[in-house]
Amino acid sequence: MKDKIKVLVIDDDASTRDYLKALITKMGYRVFTAESGEQALTELDKVDPTLVTLDLVLPGIDGIETLRLIKEKDPSVPVIMLSGHGQAKTIVQAMKLGATDFLRKPFESDELKIAFNKALEKKKLVSEVEFLRERVQEQSSSAFLFGTTRKMKDVQEIIEQVADTDITVLIRGESGTGKELVARMLYAKSARRNKPFVKINCAALPSELLESELFGFEKGAFTGAQRRKLGKFEYANGGTIFLDEISEMHPNLQAKLLQVLQDGEFSRLGGENDVNVDTRVIAATNRNLERAVREGSFREDLFYRLNVVSITIPSLRDRIDDVPLLVDYFLKRYNEQYRKSVPFLSDSTMEAFMAYAWPGNVRELENMIKRIVVLGSEKAVLQEFQVQEGSAPPQGSFAIEDLRELTEGLSNHYSLKEIGKRASQLAEKKVIEKVLQQTRWNRKETAEILQISYKALLYKMKENGLTEVS
Repeated sequence: MKDKIKVLVIDDDASTRDYLKALITKMGYRVFTAESGEQALTELDKVDPTLVTLDLVLPGIDGIETLRLIKEKDPSVPVIMLSGHGQAKTIVQAMKLGATDFLRKPFESDELKIAFNKALEKKKLVSEVEFLRERVQEQSSSAFLFGTTRKMKDVQEIIEQVADTDITVLIRGESGTGKELVARMLYAKSARRNKPFVKINCAALPSELLESELFGFEKGAFTGAQRRKLGKFEYANGGTIFLDEISEMHPNLQAKLLQVLQDGEFSRLGGENDVNVDTRVIAATNRNLERAVREGSFREDLFYRLNVVSITIPSLRDRIDDVPLLVDYFLKRYNEQYRKSVPFLSDSTMEAFMAYAWPGNVRELENMIKRIVVLGSEKAVLQEFQVQEGSAPPQGSFAIEDLRELTEGLSNHYSLKEIGKRASQLAEKKVIEKVLQQTRWNRKETAEILQISYKALLYKMKENGLTEVS
Protein backbone atom coordinates (compact mmCIF):
# COMPACT_ATOMS: atom_id res chain seq x y z
CA MET A 1 0.00 0.00 0.00
CA LYS A 2 2.88 2.37 0.75
CA ASP A 3 4.02 2.41 -2.86
CA LYS A 4 0.66 3.93 -3.79
CA ILE A 5 1.35 6.94 -1.57
CA LYS A 6 2.92 9.74 -3.60
CA VAL A 7 5.04 12.45 -1.94
CA LEU A 8 5.87 15.73 -3.66
CA VAL A 9 9.12 17.26 -2.36
CA ILE A 10 9.45 21.01 -2.98
CA ASP A 11 12.92 22.44 -2.31
CA ASP A 12 15.22 24.71 -4.30
CA ASP A 13 18.40 23.06 -2.99
CA ALA A 14 19.41 20.10 -5.19
CA SER A 15 21.31 18.25 -2.42
CA THR A 16 18.32 18.55 -0.05
CA ARG A 17 15.96 17.28 -2.75
CA ASP A 18 18.22 14.29 -3.42
CA TYR A 19 18.51 13.55 0.31
CA LEU A 20 14.75 13.72 0.88
CA LYS A 21 14.04 11.67 -2.22
CA ALA A 22 16.40 8.90 -1.05
CA LEU A 23 15.06 8.98 2.53
CA ILE A 24 11.38 8.96 1.55
CA THR A 25 11.92 6.29 -1.12
CA LYS A 26 13.56 4.14 1.58
CA MET A 27 10.40 4.63 3.66
CA GLY A 28 8.49 2.94 0.84
CA TYR A 29 6.79 5.92 -0.81
CA ARG A 30 6.89 7.15 -4.40
CA VAL A 31 8.67 10.51 -4.65
CA PHE A 32 8.34 13.43 -7.07
CA THR A 33 10.30 16.66 -6.82
CA ALA A 34 9.98 20.35 -7.69
CA GLU A 35 12.56 23.11 -7.28
CA SER A 36 10.18 26.10 -7.14
CA GLY A 37 6.65 27.04 -6.19
CA GLU A 38 5.68 27.57 -9.82
CA GLN A 39 6.92 24.10 -10.80
CA ALA A 40 5.24 22.59 -7.74
CA LEU A 41 1.83 23.93 -8.75
CA THR A 42 2.24 22.36 -12.19
CA GLU A 43 3.39 19.06 -10.67
CA LEU A 44 0.46 19.11 -8.26
CA ASP A 45 -1.96 18.58 -11.15
CA LYS A 46 0.19 15.90 -12.79
CA VAL A 47 1.18 13.95 -9.69
CA ASP A 48 -1.90 14.33 -7.45
CA PRO A 49 0.29 13.76 -4.36
CA THR A 50 -0.89 12.13 -1.14
CA LEU A 51 1.53 14.27 0.86
CA VAL A 52 3.74 17.33 0.29
CA THR A 53 6.97 18.55 1.92
CA LEU A 54 7.57 22.24 1.34
CA ASP A 55 10.65 24.35 1.97
CA LEU A 56 9.88 27.76 3.46
CA VAL A 57 12.48 29.66 1.42
CA LEU A 58 12.02 29.38 -2.34
CA PRO A 59 12.92 31.54 -5.34
CA GLY A 60 10.02 33.38 -6.95
CA ILE A 61 6.88 32.39 -5.07
CA ASP A 62 8.00 31.80 -1.47
CA GLY A 63 6.98 28.84 0.68
CA ILE A 64 4.08 30.59 2.44
CA GLU A 65 2.51 31.76 -0.82
CA THR A 66 3.09 28.32 -2.37
CA LEU A 67 1.33 26.76 0.61
CA ARG A 68 -1.63 29.08 0.16
CA LEU A 69 -1.90 28.24 -3.55
CA ILE A 70 -1.58 24.50 -2.90
CA LYS A 71 -4.38 24.67 -0.34
CA GLU A 72 -6.56 26.60 -2.80
CA LYS A 73 -6.08 23.88 -5.39
CA ASP A 74 -6.38 20.91 -3.01
CA PRO A 75 -7.39 21.70 0.60
CA SER A 76 -7.19 18.03 1.61
CA VAL A 77 -3.50 17.37 0.83
CA PRO A 78 -1.28 17.42 3.98
CA VAL A 79 1.69 19.81 3.71
CA ILE A 80 4.71 19.49 6.01
CA MET A 81 6.77 22.69 6.10
CA LEU A 82 10.58 22.44 6.33
CA SER A 83 12.90 25.31 7.26
CA GLY A 84 16.30 25.99 8.76
CA HIS A 85 15.28 29.29 10.35
CA GLY A 86 11.54 29.30 11.01
CA GLN A 87 10.37 32.10 13.26
CA ALA A 88 7.36 31.65 15.53
CA LYS A 89 5.37 34.18 13.50
CA THR A 90 6.05 32.28 10.28
CA ILE A 91 5.13 28.94 11.85
CA VAL A 92 1.81 30.34 13.10
CA GLN A 93 1.10 31.82 9.65
CA ALA A 94 1.82 28.46 7.99
CA MET A 95 -0.45 26.61 10.42
CA LYS A 96 -3.27 29.09 9.83
CA LEU A 97 -2.94 28.49 6.08
CA GLY A 98 -3.37 24.76 6.66
CA ALA A 99 0.14 23.30 7.12
CA THR A 100 -0.05 19.93 8.86
CA ASP A 101 3.37 20.13 10.58
CA PHE A 102 6.55 22.20 10.71
CA LEU A 103 10.04 20.66 10.96
CA ARG A 104 13.26 22.61 11.48
CA LYS A 105 16.32 21.61 9.45
CA PRO A 106 18.36 19.59 10.15
CA PHE A 107 15.93 16.93 11.38
CA GLU A 108 16.30 13.23 12.15
CA SER A 109 14.81 10.68 9.78
CA ASP A 110 12.55 9.45 12.59
CA GLU A 111 11.10 12.95 12.96
CA LEU A 112 10.07 12.91 9.30
CA LYS A 113 8.61 9.40 9.66
CA ILE A 114 6.54 10.48 12.66
CA ALA A 115 5.36 13.62 10.84
CA PHE A 116 4.36 11.51 7.82
CA ASN A 117 2.47 8.97 9.95
CA LYS A 118 0.60 11.70 11.83
CA ALA A 119 -0.32 13.48 8.60
CA LEU A 120 -1.52 10.28 6.88
CA GLU A 121 -3.54 9.17 9.92
CA LYS A 122 -5.19 12.58 10.14
CA LYS A 123 -5.96 12.56 6.42
CA LYS A 124 -7.50 9.10 6.69
CA LEU A 125 -9.67 10.15 9.64
CA VAL A 126 -10.79 13.36 7.93
CA SER A 127 -11.62 11.39 4.75
CA GLU A 128 -13.73 8.89 6.70
CA VAL A 129 -15.61 11.63 8.55
CA GLU A 130 -16.13 13.57 5.32
CA PHE A 131 -17.38 10.44 3.54
CA LEU A 132 -19.95 9.76 6.26
CA ARG A 133 -21.02 13.42 6.32
CA GLU A 134 -21.43 13.46 2.55
CA ARG A 135 -23.52 10.28 2.66
CA VAL A 136 -25.84 11.76 5.26
CA GLN A 137 -26.07 15.08 3.43
CA GLU A 138 -26.61 13.36 0.09
CA GLN A 139 -29.45 11.24 1.45
CA SER A 140 -31.02 14.24 3.17
CA SER A 141 -30.61 16.49 0.11
CA SER A 142 -32.02 13.81 -2.19
CA ALA A 143 -35.09 13.40 -0.02
CA PHE A 144 -35.85 17.10 0.11
CA LEU A 145 -34.91 17.94 -3.49
CA PHE A 146 -36.66 15.15 -5.34
CA GLY A 147 -39.78 14.82 -3.23
CA THR A 148 -42.57 12.67 -4.59
CA THR A 149 -43.64 14.27 -7.87
CA ARG A 150 -43.06 12.57 -11.21
CA LYS A 151 -41.24 15.59 -12.65
CA MET A 152 -38.62 15.52 -9.91
CA LYS A 153 -38.26 11.76 -10.17
CA ASP A 154 -37.43 12.30 -13.85
CA VAL A 155 -34.73 14.82 -12.82
CA GLN A 156 -33.32 12.26 -10.36
CA GLU A 157 -33.16 9.59 -13.06
CA ILE A 158 -31.19 11.87 -15.40
CA ILE A 159 -28.74 12.72 -12.60
CA GLU A 160 -28.19 9.02 -11.89
CA GLN A 161 -27.58 8.32 -15.58
CA VAL A 162 -25.06 11.10 -16.32
CA ALA A 163 -23.39 11.88 -12.97
CA ASP A 164 -20.52 9.43 -13.34
CA THR A 165 -19.54 10.66 -16.81
CA ASP A 166 -17.67 13.70 -18.09
CA ILE A 167 -20.60 14.89 -20.18
CA THR A 168 -21.28 18.63 -20.08
CA VAL A 169 -24.64 19.33 -18.42
CA LEU A 170 -26.90 22.38 -18.77
CA ILE A 171 -29.27 22.88 -15.83
CA ARG A 172 -32.35 24.98 -16.55
CA GLY A 173 -34.94 26.42 -14.24
CA GLU A 174 -36.33 29.58 -12.69
CA SER A 175 -34.43 31.41 -9.96
CA GLY A 176 -34.61 29.57 -6.66
CA THR A 177 -35.48 26.11 -8.00
CA GLY A 178 -32.27 24.45 -6.80
CA LYS A 179 -29.97 24.45 -9.83
CA GLU A 180 -26.79 24.65 -7.75
CA LEU A 181 -27.94 21.75 -5.60
CA VAL A 182 -28.42 19.62 -8.73
CA ALA A 183 -24.92 20.62 -9.89
CA ARG A 184 -23.45 19.58 -6.53
CA MET A 185 -25.29 16.26 -6.66
CA LEU A 186 -23.90 15.58 -10.14
CA TYR A 187 -20.44 16.31 -8.71
CA ALA A 188 -20.97 14.22 -5.53
CA LYS A 189 -22.01 11.17 -7.56
CA SER A 190 -19.18 11.50 -10.10
CA ALA A 191 -15.70 9.98 -10.23
CA ARG A 192 -14.38 13.54 -9.72
CA ARG A 193 -15.95 13.93 -6.25
CA ASN A 194 -12.54 13.88 -4.53
CA LYS A 195 -11.31 16.70 -6.75
CA PRO A 196 -12.27 20.39 -6.53
CA PHE A 197 -15.78 21.72 -7.13
CA VAL A 198 -15.44 25.35 -8.20
CA LYS A 199 -18.45 27.64 -8.58
CA ILE A 200 -18.52 31.02 -10.31
CA ASN A 201 -21.50 33.28 -10.95
CA CYS A 202 -21.16 34.74 -14.43
CA ALA A 203 -23.54 37.59 -13.62
CA ALA A 204 -21.71 38.72 -10.49
CA LEU A 205 -18.65 40.23 -12.21
CA PRO A 206 -18.00 42.59 -15.13
CA SER A 207 -16.70 40.88 -18.26
CA GLU A 208 -13.04 41.92 -17.71
CA LEU A 209 -12.96 40.65 -14.13
CA LEU A 210 -14.81 37.48 -15.04
CA GLU A 211 -12.17 36.65 -17.66
CA SER A 212 -9.32 36.98 -15.15
CA GLU A 213 -11.31 34.96 -12.58
CA LEU A 214 -11.96 32.13 -15.03
CA PHE A 215 -8.64 32.02 -16.85
CA GLY A 216 -6.15 33.85 -14.61
CA PHE A 217 -3.44 36.27 -15.69
CA GLU A 218 0.32 36.62 -15.96
CA LYS A 219 2.42 39.08 -14.00
CA GLY A 220 2.35 42.45 -15.75
CA ALA A 221 -0.72 41.57 -17.86
CA PHE A 222 -2.31 44.84 -16.76
CA THR A 223 -1.78 47.59 -14.20
CA GLY A 224 -1.85 46.05 -10.75
CA ALA A 225 -0.98 42.51 -11.88
CA GLN A 226 1.91 42.09 -9.42
CA ARG A 227 2.16 38.32 -9.81
CA ARG A 228 0.72 35.44 -11.77
CA LYS A 229 -2.82 34.48 -10.75
CA LEU A 230 -4.31 31.11 -11.55
CA GLY A 231 -7.87 31.04 -12.86
CA LYS A 232 -10.85 29.02 -11.67
CA PHE A 233 -10.42 26.55 -14.51
CA GLU A 234 -6.92 25.70 -13.25
CA TYR A 235 -8.16 25.33 -9.68
CA ALA A 236 -10.88 23.00 -10.98
CA ASN A 237 -8.40 20.90 -12.99
CA GLY A 238 -9.31 17.25 -12.53
CA GLY A 239 -12.60 18.29 -10.91
CA THR A 240 -15.76 20.18 -11.83
CA ILE A 241 -16.51 23.82 -12.55
CA PHE A 242 -20.06 25.14 -12.15
CA LEU A 243 -20.85 28.19 -14.29
CA ASP A 244 -24.01 29.73 -12.85
CA GLU A 245 -26.06 32.20 -14.91
CA ILE A 246 -24.08 31.29 -18.02
CA SER A 247 -26.44 33.39 -20.18
CA GLU A 248 -24.93 36.58 -18.70
CA MET A 249 -21.44 35.84 -20.07
CA HIS A 250 -20.17 38.39 -22.62
CA PRO A 251 -19.91 37.04 -26.21
CA ASN A 252 -16.13 37.60 -26.26
CA LEU A 253 -15.75 35.35 -23.22
CA GLN A 254 -18.15 32.84 -24.73
CA ALA A 255 -15.61 32.27 -27.52
CA LYS A 256 -12.85 31.55 -24.99
CA LEU A 257 -15.11 29.17 -23.05
CA LEU A 258 -15.92 27.37 -26.30
CA GLN A 259 -12.19 26.78 -26.82
CA VAL A 260 -11.91 25.16 -23.38
CA LEU A 261 -14.87 22.89 -24.10
CA GLN A 262 -13.52 21.91 -27.52
CA ASP A 263 -9.79 21.58 -26.86
CA GLY A 264 -9.35 21.60 -23.08
CA GLU A 265 -6.97 24.55 -23.29
CA PHE A 266 -6.84 28.33 -22.95
CA SER A 267 -4.33 31.12 -22.35
CA ARG A 268 -4.13 33.35 -19.29
CA LEU A 269 -4.50 37.10 -19.74
CA GLY A 270 -1.12 38.36 -20.93
CA GLY A 271 0.08 34.78 -21.47
CA GLU A 272 1.82 33.42 -24.54
CA ASN A 273 1.47 29.70 -23.83
CA ASP A 274 -1.67 27.58 -23.69
CA VAL A 275 -2.74 25.99 -20.41
CA ASN A 276 -4.22 22.49 -20.61
CA VAL A 277 -6.96 21.47 -18.20
CA ASP A 278 -9.18 18.46 -17.62
CA THR A 279 -12.30 20.00 -16.13
CA ARG A 280 -15.92 18.92 -16.31
CA VAL A 281 -18.27 21.83 -17.02
CA ILE A 282 -21.75 22.14 -15.55
CA ALA A 283 -23.68 25.28 -16.49
CA ALA A 284 -26.96 26.73 -15.29
CA THR A 285 -29.37 29.35 -16.58
CA ASN A 286 -32.77 30.78 -15.73
CA ARG A 287 -33.15 32.28 -19.20
CA ASN A 288 -34.36 30.81 -22.48
CA LEU A 289 -31.04 30.20 -24.24
CA GLU A 290 -32.70 29.30 -27.54
CA ARG A 291 -34.23 32.77 -27.56
CA ALA A 292 -30.87 34.30 -26.61
CA VAL A 293 -29.30 32.50 -29.58
CA ARG A 294 -31.98 33.87 -31.92
CA GLU A 295 -31.46 37.38 -30.51
CA GLY A 296 -27.69 37.09 -31.02
CA SER A 297 -26.68 37.49 -27.36
CA PHE A 298 -25.53 33.87 -27.00
CA ARG A 299 -23.32 31.91 -29.38
CA GLU A 300 -25.09 29.06 -31.12
CA ASP A 301 -21.99 26.82 -31.21
CA LEU A 302 -21.45 27.31 -27.47
CA PHE A 303 -25.11 26.54 -26.78
CA TYR A 304 -24.80 23.17 -28.54
CA ARG A 305 -21.56 22.41 -26.66
CA LEU A 306 -23.20 23.14 -23.31
CA ASN A 307 -26.52 21.49 -24.09
CA VAL A 308 -25.19 17.93 -24.41
CA VAL A 309 -27.49 16.88 -21.59
CA SER A 310 -30.19 19.24 -20.36
CA ILE A 311 -31.86 18.99 -16.95
CA THR A 312 -34.92 21.18 -16.45
CA ILE A 313 -36.01 21.71 -12.85
CA PRO A 314 -39.72 22.44 -12.53
CA SER A 315 -40.92 25.48 -10.61
CA LEU A 316 -42.33 24.93 -7.13
CA ARG A 317 -45.84 25.79 -8.33
CA ASP A 318 -45.53 22.84 -10.75
CA ARG A 319 -44.61 20.49 -7.89
CA ILE A 320 -46.84 21.99 -5.22
CA ASP A 321 -47.46 18.56 -3.63
CA ASP A 322 -43.82 18.60 -2.48
CA VAL A 323 -44.35 21.71 -0.30
CA PRO A 324 -45.14 19.72 2.92
CA LEU A 325 -41.97 17.66 2.47
CA LEU A 326 -39.89 20.79 1.89
CA VAL A 327 -41.45 22.50 4.91
CA ASP A 328 -40.51 19.54 7.14
CA TYR A 329 -36.96 19.54 5.79
CA PHE A 330 -36.40 23.26 6.35
CA LEU A 331 -38.06 23.20 9.78
CA LYS A 332 -35.67 20.47 10.95
CA ARG A 333 -32.69 22.20 9.37
CA TYR A 334 -33.28 25.65 10.87
CA ASN A 335 -34.55 24.40 14.22
CA GLU A 336 -31.21 22.66 14.56
CA GLN A 337 -29.19 25.59 13.23
CA TYR A 338 -30.84 28.24 15.41
CA ARG A 339 -31.59 25.96 18.38
CA LYS A 340 -35.31 26.55 18.15
CA SER A 341 -38.31 24.26 18.45
CA VAL A 342 -40.98 24.92 15.85
CA PRO A 343 -42.16 21.34 15.22
CA PHE A 344 -44.82 22.08 12.57
CA LEU A 345 -46.86 24.80 10.88
CA SER A 346 -50.52 25.52 11.55
CA ASP A 347 -53.18 24.23 9.15
CA SER A 348 -53.99 27.78 8.02
CA THR A 349 -50.36 28.46 7.11
CA MET A 350 -50.04 25.16 5.25
CA GLU A 351 -53.24 25.93 3.34
CA ALA A 352 -51.79 29.32 2.39
CA PHE A 353 -48.54 27.66 1.30
CA MET A 354 -50.39 25.15 -0.87
CA ALA A 355 -52.45 27.93 -2.54
CA TYR A 356 -49.48 30.25 -3.16
CA ALA A 357 -47.76 30.55 -6.58
CA TRP A 358 -44.18 30.71 -5.17
CA PRO A 359 -42.55 33.02 -7.75
CA GLY A 360 -39.30 32.71 -5.79
CA ASN A 361 -39.58 28.91 -5.76
CA VAL A 362 -37.79 26.74 -3.17
CA ARG A 363 -35.50 29.59 -2.12
CA GLU A 364 -38.52 31.73 -1.21
CA LEU A 365 -40.06 28.87 0.78
CA GLU A 366 -36.75 28.29 2.57
CA ASN A 367 -36.48 31.97 3.54
CA MET A 368 -40.04 31.99 4.85
CA ILE A 369 -39.44 28.91 7.01
CA LYS A 370 -36.22 30.47 8.28
CA ARG A 371 -38.14 33.60 9.34
CA ILE A 372 -40.82 31.54 11.08
CA VAL A 373 -38.19 29.57 13.00
CA VAL A 374 -36.11 32.61 13.97
CA LEU A 375 -39.13 34.75 14.97
CA GLY A 376 -41.03 31.85 16.51
CA SER A 377 -44.20 33.10 14.83
CA GLU A 378 -46.14 32.54 11.61
CA LYS A 379 -47.89 35.91 11.83
CA ALA A 380 -45.49 37.89 9.64
CA VAL A 381 -45.64 35.31 6.88
CA LEU A 382 -49.43 35.13 7.01
CA GLN A 383 -49.63 38.90 6.75
CA GLU A 384 -47.34 38.82 3.73
CA PHE A 385 -49.58 36.28 2.04
CA GLN A 386 -52.63 38.43 2.88
CA VAL A 387 -54.56 35.37 3.94
CA GLN A 388 -55.56 36.48 7.40
CA GLU A 389 -59.27 36.45 7.95
CA GLY A 390 -61.03 39.27 6.10
CA SER A 391 -57.91 40.58 4.37
CA ALA A 392 -58.49 39.14 0.92
CA PRO A 393 -61.26 37.58 -1.15
CA PRO A 394 -61.29 33.77 -1.32
CA GLN A 395 -59.31 32.15 -4.08
CA GLY A 396 -61.18 32.36 -7.39
CA SER A 397 -63.48 35.21 -6.29
CA PHE A 398 -63.65 38.64 -7.93
CA ALA A 399 -63.25 41.79 -5.81
CA ILE A 400 -65.84 44.57 -6.21
CA GLU A 401 -62.97 47.04 -6.68
CA ASP A 402 -61.90 45.10 -9.76
CA LEU A 403 -65.42 45.29 -11.19
CA ARG A 404 -65.54 49.04 -10.67
CA GLU A 405 -62.17 49.44 -12.41
CA LEU A 406 -63.30 47.35 -15.37
CA THR A 407 -66.56 49.25 -15.93
CA GLU A 408 -65.26 52.74 -15.14
CA GLY A 409 -66.30 55.24 -17.83
CA LEU A 410 -68.55 52.77 -19.66
CA SER A 411 -71.81 54.21 -18.23
CA ASN A 412 -74.59 51.68 -18.75
CA HIS A 413 -73.38 50.62 -22.18
CA TYR A 414 -71.16 47.65 -21.37
CA SER A 415 -69.05 46.28 -24.20
CA LEU A 416 -68.08 42.69 -23.38
CA LYS A 417 -65.15 42.93 -25.75
CA GLU A 418 -63.91 46.12 -24.08
CA ILE A 419 -64.41 44.62 -20.60
CA GLY A 420 -62.50 41.52 -21.66
CA LYS A 421 -59.62 43.68 -22.86
CA ARG A 422 -59.62 45.66 -19.62
CA ALA A 423 -59.81 42.44 -17.57
CA SER A 424 -56.73 41.16 -19.37
CA GLN A 425 -54.85 44.39 -18.68
CA LEU A 426 -55.94 44.39 -15.04
CA ALA A 427 -54.88 40.77 -14.56
CA GLU A 428 -51.53 41.54 -16.18
CA LYS A 429 -51.04 44.55 -13.90
CA LYS A 430 -51.86 42.55 -10.76
CA VAL A 431 -49.54 39.68 -11.72
CA ILE A 432 -46.64 42.04 -12.51
CA GLU A 433 -47.20 43.93 -9.26
CA LYS A 434 -47.34 40.68 -7.26
CA VAL A 435 -44.11 39.32 -8.73
CA LEU A 436 -42.39 42.69 -8.26
CA GLN A 437 -43.35 42.59 -4.59
CA GLN A 438 -42.12 39.02 -4.21
CA THR A 439 -38.75 39.88 -5.80
CA ARG A 440 -38.54 43.10 -3.75
CA TRP A 441 -38.78 45.10 -6.99
CA ASN A 442 -35.87 43.35 -8.63
CA ARG A 443 -36.85 44.12 -12.23
CA LYS A 444 -34.36 41.76 -13.84
CA GLU A 445 -35.52 38.78 -11.78
CA THR A 446 -39.17 39.74 -12.34
CA ALA A 447 -38.67 39.81 -16.12
CA GLU A 448 -37.08 36.35 -15.99
CA ILE A 449 -39.91 34.90 -13.88
CA LEU A 450 -42.54 36.39 -16.23
CA GLN A 451 -40.47 35.26 -19.25
CA ILE A 452 -40.45 38.67 -20.93
CA SER A 453 -37.57 40.96 -21.84
CA TYR A 454 -36.33 43.56 -19.40
CA LYS A 455 -37.39 46.38 -21.76
CA ALA A 456 -40.88 44.87 -22.12
CA LEU A 457 -41.26 44.78 -18.34
CA LEU A 458 -40.26 48.43 -18.00
CA TYR A 459 -42.78 49.37 -20.72
CA LYS A 460 -45.58 47.42 -19.02
CA MET A 461 -44.73 48.93 -15.63
CA LYS A 462 -44.96 52.41 -17.14
CA GLU A 463 -48.17 51.52 -18.98
CA ASN A 464 -49.78 50.28 -15.74
CA GLY A 465 -48.41 53.06 -13.55
CA LEU A 466 -46.36 50.66 -11.41
CA THR A 467 -43.60 52.28 -9.37
CA GLU A 468 -41.80 51.04 -6.29
CA VAL A 469 -43.53 53.54 -4.01
CA SER A 470 -46.98 52.59 -5.21
